[in-house]
Amino acid sequence: LPCAMKMGSSAVALLFLLALSGPASSDGALANPIRKVVTMLQDMQTKVTEEGKKEQELYDKFMCYCKTSGSALSASISDASAKIESVGASIKSDSEEKALTEANLQKDQDSRAAAKDDVSKATALR
Repeated sequence: LPCAMKMGSSAVALLFLLALSGPASSDGALANPIRKVVTMLQDMQTKVTEEGKKEQELYDKFMCYCKTSGSALSASISDASAKIESVGASIKSDSEEKALTEANLQKDQDSRAAAKDDVSKATALR
C-alpha cells in the first residue's frame, strides 16, 4: 500500500507539472487534456455570449416592430372599415343611378320606336 501511495502522489505531481507547462508543441497535439477542456469551455462560453447578443438584437427589433406596427395596423383597419361603408353607399347610389339610366333608355327607345312608327304612317298617308 505505501508503494501505491507513492505512485499515486507521483502521478498527481506529474499531472500538476503538465498543467503548468502548457502545450508541448505549437499545434497543441501534446497539450494537457485539462487545458483542452478549459479552452473548449471558454470557446463555448464566447460562442454562447455572441449568440445571446444576436438573439437580444433580434428580440429588440421584433419588439420595436410590435409596438410601432400595432397602432399602424389598427389605424389601417379603422380606415378600411370607414372606406367599406363609403364604398357600400357609393355602390348603392351608383346602382340606383344605373336603374334610372336604364329606365330612361327604355323610355327613349320606346319613344324612338313610336316616332319611327309615326313617320312610317305619315309617309304611307302621303
